[in-house]
Amino acid sequence: MSLDEVSLEDVDEISSIKIDKRKSSNERILEFLKECKNPYIFKVNNNLVKISFSDTSKTADDCLTNVLSNLYK
Repeated sequence: MSLDEVSLEDVDEISSIKIDKRKSSNERILEFLKECKNPYIFKVNNNLVKISFSDTSKTADDCLTNVLSNLYK
């Protein structure tokens, strides 16, 4: 799905999703996935963001942990 096909009203504002910082990274990822409609497309300050992965040695867990740890410092 391209960002041109997405309406701002149909995706979550990531700053409104509250994650417990005391939980482990795996627990935070699971909590985020439960709260977010689509973990690959969301809003940050009303701007659409799409996450995609390239062919690298990084896992999805590594990437999501990095995104969440930067957002919820």
